[in-house]
Amino acid sequence: MSKPEPAAFSARLIDWQRRHGRHTLPWQRTRDPYRVWLSEIMLQQTQVATVLGYYERFLQRFPDVRALAAAPQDEVLALWSGLGYYSRARNLHRCAQAVVAEHGGEFPRASTQLAALPGIGRSTAAAIAAFCFGERVAILDGNVKRVLTRVLGFHGDLAEAAQERRLWEHATDLLPHEHIEAYTQGLMDLGATLCLARSPHCLICPVREGCVARREGRPEQYPVKTRKLKRKARENVWLWLRWQGRHWLVQRPASGVWAGLWSLPEFDSTEALGAASQGWPGEGEALPGFTHVLTHLDWTLHPRRWTFPAQMPQQQIERIVAAWPTGRWFSTEEALRSGLPAPLRKLLAT
Repeated sequence: MSKPEPAAFSARLIDWQRRHGRHTLPWQRTRDPYRVWLSEIMLQQTQVATVLGYYERFLQRFPDVRALAAAPQDEVLALWSGLGYYSRARNLHRCAQAVVAEHGGEFPRASTQLAALPGIGRSTAAAIAAFCFGERVAILDGNVKRVLTRVLGFHGDLAEAAQERRLWEHATDLLPHEHIEAYTQGLMDLGATLCLARSPHCLICPVREGCVARREGRPEQYPVKTRKLKRKARENVWLWLRWQGRHWLVQRPASGVWAGLWSLPEFDSTEALGAASQGWPGEGEALPGFTHVLTHLDWTLHPRRWTFPAQMPQQQIERIVAAWPTGRWFSTEEALRSGLPAPLRKLLAT
């Protein structure tokens, strides 16, 4: 592994960022830690183009950390719907409440204190501290790992904690003594625009001269990470109960897929649903199935819509829905204002 001279490396990166980097993103025009934090959480596992609209809508509804802390979680999840990785939204809400309760509504200025807040990892804490408070501290998100492992020719397996710690040490060694904001943004921009996972643009990279991966001619082999996520497949039937223009939704468990969101009751098969619904008044209708692709799971869902007669007695309805004690009736408008999985939001909106 070859380590570039830190001063020369950072100088080239800072100069490139000022000339060719990104400067127009809304969270780049502020040193407000609330806005920078919000953008950092949204950008985890999500592309900038997708985040832009969500970011603006969030700020319109929750202009500061106190407004977010005071909001019901359902409203936070509803605004998040479609971004995926819903644990980010729950942690966002918990973090806002912690900032208000434990820090008087002011984000801590040190990365070590920021990292102690819910949902803020070491790299996110460092980004907030660098951009908002000028702290000289390294970040190591996915894009930056790719840039640094290629530049350094770092062969360590990042699936191993010890190797990731080594990379953190190298990242810290490369930090400049000034202009930390431009340097940090430069690393992010380089990974997002030139040092791509596939087909990187090595010929126009500002740090190409010292890059080991370019010299070896195999940049796509970095970073090394042997432990791969195993994809699974799952299939369920969704039961969409309707009565008097309302929908029966159940709250999902606090852990697992779509944790805490409102969704439809699930069955393992159409046979299981048929047995449960035997003798129900009203009529059922099979809707087109679809496969929802999650990070680790291909989930095939078969919606079955069942509409009860409008004049059906309340007591009879209650006996049926008692099978789902976490459920309640929603109007369409109420449901769409709540935290729903994106496929259900689309289904109800049709």
